[in-house]
Amino acid sequence: MVKKLSYYWSELKSSFWFIPVLIIILAVALAILFLFIDSQVKISESIQGYFFISNPSSARVVLSTISAAMIGVAGTVFSIILVVLTLTSNQFGSRLIKNFMYIKLNQVVLGSYVSTFAYCLIILSAITENELIIFVPTFSIILAIITAIANIILLIIFIHNVATSIQAENVIADISESLSMNLQTLFPETMGEEVEEEEEEELDEVLIKREYKEKLVFHSLKSGYLRYINTEALFGIAMELDVLIEIYFRPGHYIVKDSEIGLIYSNNILDEEVIKRIQTQFNLGKSRTQQQDAEHAIHQMVEIADRALSPGINDPYTAIACIDNLTSTMCFLANAKIPSRYRFDSESKLRVITDVLTYEGMLDAAFNQIRQYAKGNPSVIIRLMEALLTISKFTKQSKHKKIIRKHAIMLLNVAEQSIEEQNDLKDFKERSKLII
Repeated sequence: MVKKLSYYWSELKSSFWFIPVLIIILAVALAILFLFIDSQVKISESIQGYFFISNPSSARVVLSTISAAMIGVAGTVFSIILVVLTLTSNQFGSRLIKNFMYIKLNQVVLGSYVSTFAYCLIILSAITENELIIFVPTFSIILAIITAIANIILLIIFIHNVATSIQAENVIADISESLSMNLQTLFPETMGEEVEEEEEEELDEVLIKREYKEKLVFHSLKSGYLRYINTEALFGIAMELDVLIEIYFRPGHYIVKDSEIGLIYSNNILDEEVIKRIQTQFNLGKSRTQQQDAEHAIHQMVEIADRALSPGINDPYTAIACIDNLTSTMCFLANAKIPSRYRFDSESKLRVITDVLTYEGMLDAAFNQIRQYAKGNPSVIIRLMEALLTISKFTKQSKHKKIIRKHAIMLLNVAEQSIEEQNDLKDFKERSKLII
């Protein structure tokens, strides 16, 4: 339950509206607090005349000016964000829009201006002037002025951030950083114990399945991309019921409603309530997320590279930047321990068989499409080979080196078909000899 709540909390924080709403609520609370302070604290007339606004008319003018300016700038900020999202969609693809919506500064800026407007409205309504009482919330007005000045500074920072955030190098670097942070969630590493690679090869999966009398298929409750699997809860259910659960899909896959998403092996007949518990551990949505799906970030970077290599844009430098960042990721994964698809409990009993990403699959996702689009572009083809050389130097496992060699051979075939300049082709072949 804790892990599931953590997932929903992460999704909530990633939404565009959450932080602005929190800031508005904070502004309302501050308005109430400062109005209470103003009602309790009396300021001497000598000090009030120099530092505070005591005239109700002047107070209304100041607050009206601030509130009108803030809501006007909020509209401008919103328009700028929409323009940036449009440019992002045209240049990098619509999948990158969500990345810009996740930028906390954009959310804070929009929330700050709208909340200042709301704050000024509340303070403005509290100003009282009649025959019985004159109430001017001086401390509240001072806070409104300070907030307005801070918002001016925030606007400058926002404009600078917008100017830098749409640069291709920064977009690619942000995706790469996000990918690096999510590498630890590539596989359900917290789902019980795992076996060593040698033990996995000796494991007789068919024999283990035959130990169970019953076999029950469970289906998807709806269509959509698999965003999240509550691995801890799923493993707990398997131990509680003394069953083996096999999962056919991993986060990032698209699942059609009523498709078979797994099998349950048990010695007892399971009721519908148990099946429902297992089905609800799979969270599906309209789009992919990065929380358990590292391939999603790779596909985003590959999409940028593919668009850069299209005839309409023809920007090989952006494609090369994507290759460089993907190289860094693949170098890290070259010697990373790939978790087993078999997950055991503390008594070494197999509980879950899951679908996992492999190094070959990650390398294919990173370089296959770029290689296909790079045909006829010598600079990109050569950089791809240099990337494979770098990855090969970081790779110690022989099976991974075979995968890299396979990509080098495919790249050599593309080079021989598309590089017309013989000197470029000769230079490329010299590099390829270090791998092939």
